[in-house]
Formats: sequence, structure tokens, C-alpha cells
Amino acid sequence: MSVDIRPLLIRALPKLRAFAWSLTRSREAADDLVQGACERALAASASWQPGTNFEGWMCRILRNLWIDAFRARRSETPIEDWPDLPGQDGRATTEARLTLQATQAAIAALPEEQRSVLVLVCVEEMSYRDTAEALDIPVGTVMSRLARARAAVAAALHATPEPRSAGMGARR
Repeated sequence: MSVDIRPLLIRALPKLRAFAWSLTRSREAADDLVQGACERALAASASWQPGTNFEGWMCRILRNLWIDAFRARRSETPIEDWPDLPGQDGRATTEARLTLQATQAAIAALPEEQRSVLVLVCVEEMSYRDTAEALDIPVGTVMSRLARARAAVAAALHATPEPRSAGMGARR
């Protein structure tokens, strides 16, 4: 007896899209990746076991599809394509955008294995166990990759020079 996974798939779409974007860093490529993952899931719906983590199963399909078809097509979404960040103060908005850009670059520079773990745990708020299942790796590996990813992002952000405005404390 086959289970209708369509309602589960619909509920998982926002997380799948966010995960796909973290892998592709392109809205269009992320949408294509999610569509491909949904097609594969629907075609293989009999292989999903009710009672197991559906989102983890979908993330694994999505990641495997990305590895198979999209890995060579990595691209970054320019900061200008991001939605406007909230803020009243122009300086605060600029600093926030620079911090976001530096964070995005630091995450993009991570090896794919670390980036996937970081996004699933820190952005998608998946548990270590669910992340391990989604990526088909041991929980200890999730923890070590996450620690290395966090350390690398923190180091990259601390290595980034603080933005300075002209005439605002700049000394020669």
C-alpha cells in the first residue's frame, strides 16, 4: 500500500527551497532543484517509510540531485538581489549589508559538506539526528562538521576589516 506523500511534500517545500538555495546560491537554480527533487520523490514515493523523517528523506533526495546535476554550476546571488533589509539609518543598513555579504561569502567558501550541515542545523533548525539522517552520515560527523563550519565562519568574519566611513575616525 502506497502512502500519498503530496501533503507532506507541500509542507516541506519552504525548507526544501531554503536548503536548495544554500546549495545553489541562486533562486532560479534552487527552484529547479526543488522541482527535480519533488519529481524524484513522487516517482519513488513507495520507497519512503511512513513514520520516518520525511523532511530528512527529501533533503537527501535534494542533495543527491544537486551533487548529480548542479555541482558544476555553482553561482552566488549578488547581495543586490536580496530583498531590502529593514532599517532606518543608512549607516546601519550599509553595515548590515556588508556583514551579510561577508557572512554569505564565508558560508559560500565552506566545503559543501560543512555548508550543508551548517544550513540544516542553524538555518533550518534540524536536529543533529535528523541532519545526520538527511545527509546519511553519523551524528558525530554532523557535530564535527558543524564545529568546523562555525569556526571557519567566525574566523572569516573576524578577519574582515571593520567598515569605516570617510572622516569618521579614520587616521593616517
